[in-house]
Amino acid sequence: MPDKLVIVESPAKAKTISRYLGKNYEVTASKGHVRDLPESNIGLHPETLEPTYEILKGKEKVVQELSKKSKGKQVLLASDLDREGEAIAWHISELLGLPQNEKNRIVFNEITESAIKEAILHPREIDMSKVEAQVARRVLDRIVGYKISPILWRTMKRGLSAGRVQSVALKFMVELEKKIVVFEPHRFFKIFAKVGEDRFSLSRIEGKKFTNKSVITEEKRDEIISELSNTIFHVKNVKERTSKRNAPMPFITSTLQQSAISELGWSASKTMKIAQQLYEGIETDQGQIAFITYMRTDSTRISNQARDKAVEIIESKFGKEYVGPIRPGKKGKKIQDAHEAIRPTYPENDPEKARQLLSGDNLRLYALIWNRFIASQMASAEYSVTEVELEDENDKYILSLTGERRLFDGYEKIVSRSSKSEIDRDYKIGEKIKPSMIEWEEDTTKPPSRFSEASLVKELEKKGIGRPSTYATIITTLLDRKYVLRQSRELRPTLLGAIVNEFLNEYFPDVVDMNFTANMEEELDDVENGAKKWRDVVMGFYSGFKTDLDEIDKRIKKGELRIEFPTDKECSCGGYFKVVFGRYGGYLKCESCGKNESVDMTSFTCVIDGKVMLKDVAANQKIEIEIEEKCPECGSPLVIRKGRYGEFIACSAYPKCKYTRNVRIDAPCPKCGGVVEKLRSKKGKNYFKCSSCGELFWNEPTNEKCEICGSYLFLKVKRGGKKVLYCEKCKKEFEIGGD
Repeated sequence: MPDKLVIVESPAKAKTISRYLGKNYEVTASKGHVRDLPESNIGLHPETLEPTYEILKGKEKVVQELSKKSKGKQVLLASDLDREGEAIAWHISELLGLPQNEKNRIVFNEITESAIKEAILHPREIDMSKVEAQVARRVLDRIVGYKISPILWRTMKRGLSAGRVQSVALKFMVELEKKIVVFEPHRFFKIFAKVGEDRFSLSRIEGKKFTNKSVITEEKRDEIISELSNTIFHVKNVKERTSKRNAPMPFITSTLQQSAISELGWSASKTMKIAQQLYEGIETDQGQIAFITYMRTDSTRISNQARDKAVEIIESKFGKEYVGPIRPGKKGKKIQDAHEAIRPTYPENDPEKARQLLSGDNLRLYALIWNRFIASQMASAEYSVTEVELEDENDKYILSLTGERRLFDGYEKIVSRSSKSEIDRDYKIGEKIKPSMIEWEEDTTKPPSRFSEASLVKELEKKGIGRPSTYATIITTLLDRKYVLRQSRELRPTLLGAIVNEFLNEYFPDVVDMNFTANMEEELDDVENGAKKWRDVVMGFYSGFKTDLDEIDKRIKKGELRIEFPTDKECSCGGYFKVVFGRYGGYLKCESCGKNESVDMTSFTCVIDGKVMLKDVAANQKIEIEIEEKCPECGSPLVIRKGRYGEFIACSAYPKCKYTRNVRIDAPCPKCGGVVEKLRSKKGKNYFKCSSCGELFWNEPTNEKCEICGSYLFLKVKRGGKKVLYCEKCKKEFEIGGD
């Protein structure tokens, strides 16, 4: 009989780890958190903010099983090595009554036999500073969520939410949208001289730079073209230099998300879901195998063993000259450097070998990680860069050309990068040049680009907002709340998102202040490092927050606080509409005649100087949300569109391609395993139908199974918009995110 119990978070990880431990060890899973703040109330003492915890709904049986299995055994807590994992270990320890000073916590960065056995030999005490940092974050988020969200319900609509970090991310997108709306483009000209296949661009006129900021008239353009066409140039300068492009660093959480979004077209949440599977282990012909190291990290450091293995692979595949120098991981105030970068657990399994064990999305992400890791340990790419300047006879105009020629590919053998084209011929200083043609192009200055998921992650990381493990959740929450929608690869704020942002800016400025939120993240790091106590950090925030909260509550009770925004949309009576909120959300009301009109709160617009810009927003504005799927008929991206009977899937190439279908959910039919489609009834209520057996469901089926009876669980939306997993057989509810 086993005399040691190892408790991990997920069944997949338990299955992988059990391969490496002997008969003395039993490995079981807690399936995520087992205890948390209560669902029905804030769960914090009104004065001290001390949290009260309770076992999560549906986890009672899990806790009983853990308690039963742990009797008379040495317990080793092997949850993930981040704050959340440390907190899970602490909660389990408390529930099982384990001694506080017992060395029962084991951590590992990779699920390999050597790493697991090494961790077993060196257990430590639970890191209470790390637990306190998680408690502080949880309490802060509970305060903001449970205090501000009800105000949004009372003044706007039930189901809305505000979050300590998500609200700052929303502000980034809304403020950017304002810049785009007020942006005034100006026309400019680019002028070129063709010399053989080389194309020189006009860069200076009388010593001043000529760029897209140089606004000239058509007459001035024609004058320049005429002068350039009637002159002979000489080569003023030829500069040659060698340039090195250093290999990229191995992936951290944020850069993995950015690359997967850009190169694979995935969302941040999908990237983390697939990465979690690769880390915990996947069932293969050779058994349950973990393929990558821990995927929630901000460190670019790798172990000596991993470096040695990479060098061995590079030498055998490409030669010794391709091996790069040892590169220390990046250091910085915001980098915790708790564990290694994301890399393959078995680097010898290159993508070709992995193809025998993995398929689909798992293989695609693994190949991305493997290539990046090996490239990071390779030599720099080297280029010969040539810069040539031509000058006219009167020393008035300078034309420039830069070209590159690769001397050594280095890491670009694996990870290619774009480069400037090679110059077509050699140029000698003083040489006379007569261009074969003078050309011009007209263009206009462009507004700032909207955020994609990749660029938003990059911005959040740059500003120190949130932490790598939270980025995917932040974006998913904003999309779920319809504060922003995905159009192609852009994230665009909606009217609802813009108004929520204006409300938070006015009444809770600290919550959406970038510096305030970034400083709070640093304070949480200080708690984790033992430099501060969590109660001091939380109370420091709450004192000012409560003052704002009490003032707003008084105004609501007195009827003084109503959310109304004037618009630029004119009514037929000559007056103007304003956005107001009623029982069912936002609508338009004329300030003069009182006429009401509906308004799509998911339309793309913003609030400028307190006024909603609706004049140019068409009533039937198409909202298209791109999904991670290609059209089966033409290969173009598929998008979610809104129609008369709700959402449907259509080809983005319409009207060239007219492919459409119903929205499908990511779970099989609980009855027959067929494809389930999302439909809408005549009364506007969503329901779900199996395309194979025809079974109907009012709640959305999921892939999760009930821990009590084994039936498939359904996604149930409760009052207030809260989602839970629901067993229709046992009539039990389970918290989402348990595993």
